Amino acid sequence: MLESKPSRVLLFLGALGYLFLYIPIAILILYSFNESRVNVGWVGFTLKWYKVLFTDKQLMIAALNSLIIAVISSVVSVILGTLAGVALNRYKVPFLSILVMIPIAAPELLVGVSLLLFFLMINFTLGLVSIILAHTAFCISFVAIAVKTRMHGMDNSIIDAARDLGANRFQAFYLVLIPSILPGIIAGGLMAFTLSIDDFVITFFTAGVGSSTLPLTIYSMLKIGVTPEINAISTMMIIITIILTAIATKISPQLFR
Repeated sequence: MLESKPSRVLLFLGALGYLFLYIPIAILILYSFNESRVNVGWVGFTLKWYKVLFTDKQLMIAALNSLIIAVISSVVSVILGTLAGVALNRYKVPFLSILVMIPIAAPELLVGVSLLLFFLMINFTLGLVSIILAHTAFCISFVAIAVKTRMHGMDNSIIDAARDLGANRFQAFYLVLIPSILPGIIAGGLMAFTLSIDDFVITFFTAGVGSSTLPLTIYSMLKIGVTPEINAISTMMIIITIILTAIATKISPQLFR
């Protein structure tokens, strides 16, 4: 009886914490279907704001930019992050794991400012390319950790067995190792895509004129108030993020334990 009380208290506090996090999101989703343009009260159910959303040229261009950036940066991150994850697991180089973890642990503000200073130092024009490079820089670490986690419980003797059977290094890597760690690669790629398409802070520092992404556009629209279009596009981004996170969790559940 005494042991059950602390667990109930923790359960109650945990429930309060989740309610604090998710009630505002639920309200945002609810008001994306509100017929009133002013978010001060519920008037009636409608889907017209989603129709208005798809006719908003500014939002559609920003959404396309975000999609292009997320796809390219996640693909490059998967390639480089997979190689980094394999290297982390195979070679125990001092401080290598710490270097890989720094982009994850460092505040996004610090990462954004440092990338901006780097681009200015080398005279690199800010735009979609600079955003892609910036997103790739911090997404590689997430893919590397996902791949390393997947390889942690893998039997490395299968690589040696493939080499003994006549496979060269590339064949052993491509035909044996990659299929074995594919769930980790996919999970890391989905994480990289989600982080890229939702990112605001790093994008804010590395974006140039005419290269606005969806989070930046939403932020600029918020200066004149929260409109139903913002609620609608935010709802769609939340749904996409939930779907990708659920897929990543299903593919590689050990990453989220």
